[in-house]
Amino acid sequence: MLRATLLKLSESGIARRVATRAPLASTFAHRFVAGDTVDDAVAATRALNRAGMSVTLDYLGESVSSREEARAAADTYLAVLDHIAAEGLDANVSLKLTAMGQDIDEEFLRENVGRVIERAAAHDILVRFDMEGSDYTQPTLDFFRRLWNEGVRNIGPVIQSYLYRSSDDIAWLNSIGARVRLCKGAYQEPATVAFPEKSEVDAAFVRLAKALLDDGNYPGIATHDLAMINATIEHVKRRGYSADRFEFQMLYGVRRDFQSSLVEQGMRLRVYVPFGEAWYPYLMRRMAERPANLFFIAGSVLKEALPGR
Repeated sequence: MLRATLLKLSESGIARRVATRAPLASTFAHRFVAGDTVDDAVAATRALNRAGMSVTLDYLGESVSSREEARAAADTYLAVLDHIAAEGLDANVSLKLTAMGQDIDEEFLRENVGRVIERAAAHDILVRFDMEGSDYTQPTLDFFRRLWNEGVRNIGPVIQSYLYRSSDDIAWLNSIGARVRLCKGAYQEPATVAFPEKSEVDAAFVRLAKALLDDGNYPGIATHDLAMINATIEHVKRRGYSADRFEFQMLYGVRRDFQSSLVEQGMRLRVYVPFGEAWYPYLMRRMAERPANLFFIAGSVLKEALPGR
């Protein structure tokens, strides 16, 4: 019930306006968001690199309806890519196609995303296409296919294990050698397209992770779930795979102690670092994925607010 409520709130314009004006909003947000600016994102990347972690930078935003906003998002990514290259940071980028003009026009989207891809290719950097609600799954993969067929190779999609279709999608992506990021999925989906039970989503995640480990091209196994992590490590050891065959991926600010522990165990870890002012939908989906985060942060904020602390 709490998860469904948080997901509904993530889509509410009224709730967004109320939350972003609340006095403690930035304290909540900055647990999971690096900051508002490119400089904030770069600073977070430097710190994570020093800790032995790779980074994916994501400029927050989605469902953009104007060409000006979409171009501005692309311009921000160009600045990020230049910073990564200039400082030699261990980082790539992830973007949502709806933030780049997917709902405006296909050719505009191709032109706008193309600017980011070309700059990234010049710096030998991967561009990840983030996945949104199921209505966008096929359009996103169609756009990916179009670019792939044009010979673009510094791109990779995200696949969500809670969708019934994901097994077929991963089989196709493995067959062409695409780099896939696997996650469980963070949107409210009907039972007609997605597994309704957590146990089913978890079982699908393990199956798909094994398929990627066996036949994929350096997959990103994106989870904070200890059972999923252990299943991945057990499969890798059973097959005799080396640690450089894949990487774990986790979200900025989530289970930071465990992130450090994985690095100490010799695992490759990439941290997904979002930044920008459009943090509200992202934050609400993070809360929905793990409602315990909500209570943890609330407790921390209250402690910091107490007199004499």
